Amino acid sequence: MAKTIHSMIRVLDEARSVDFYRRGFGMTVADRYDFDGFTLVYLVGEGSPFELELTINHGRTEPYDLGNGYGHIAYSVSDLDAEHARFTEQGLSPRPIKEFHRDGGLMARFFFVADPDGYQIEVLQRHGRFR
Repeated sequence: MAKTIHSMIRVLDEARSVDFYRRGFGMTVADRYDFDGFTLVYLVGEGSPFELELTINHGRTEPYDLGNGYGHIAYSVSDLDAEHARFTEQGLSPRPIKEFHRDGGLMARFFFVADPDGYQIEVLQRHGRFR
């Protein structure tokens, strides 16, 4: 059976990205590997073995074109209101909390935030299928 282990994004500034994911999601560097021309940084958060791989291409100065195919990464939290306040206090610029309702009930409460390279991240209240 296949097991999801990581997702990779390309970033311009390693320190800025590591700082964002540390402050926003409590992720820390699990491993870091330098190669000729690029560096790979694997971030992991408490409570999940899933990793986010940051790829830093040496010498790249122009932002990546995210195109129109990228969606988002999602994280679930136990207290969405507290996380939204914490993100705001950290200066991470979360967008307003939204709710989706379906069949007369709450389906999802969430907000989005963009990382330093423009990747969209959804932060969901643990509820229903979003645990």
